[in-house]
Amino acid sequence: MILPTPAITTGPWAAAAMIAAVVLLSTTGEVLTAAAMKSIGDLDDIRAQSGMKGAIKAVVTCPLFFAGVSFLALAFFSLLFALNHLSLSLVAPASASLTLVTNAIAGKIFLKENVDKRRWASAVFVCIGVYLLAH
Repeated sequence: MILPTPAITTGPWAAAAMIAAVVLLSTTGEVLTAAAMKSIGDLDDIRAQSGMKGAIKAVVTCPLFFAGVSFLALAFFSLLFALNHLSLSLVAPASASLTLVTNAIAGKIFLKENVDKRRWASAVFVCIGVYLLAH
C-alpha cells in the first residue's frame, strides 16, 4: 500500500509557522487548564465533601477549563494540518519538544512555578536537538 504524499510543497517559513501554531496553541491550552485546576482546588477534597457530582460540577463550571480545552482542540487540529503538509518525522518531535520548552517558560511566568536549573538545561538541549533535526 502506497501512502499519498502531500501535494503542497512547503518552504521552511511555512513549516516553522505550522509547528509554531501547534506549540503556541498547545502551551496556551495547557497553561489555561493548569490555572483552572489550581483555581478549583484539590478534587479529592471536593469529592470528599460533595461527591463525584460535586467534583465534576467544579470542573465543568470553570470558564478557564473550557478555554484551555478549546485551545487544546485548536492545537490538535493545527497538528493535523501540519501533518497534512509536513513529514511526521519533523512535526512530531519538533512540536512535542518545543512544547516542553514553552511550557517551562509559561509555567514560570504565568503560573509562578519553580523551574529549576535542570529543566532549563533540558530546554536548551531540546532546542539544540530541534535545530539539528531541522537542518
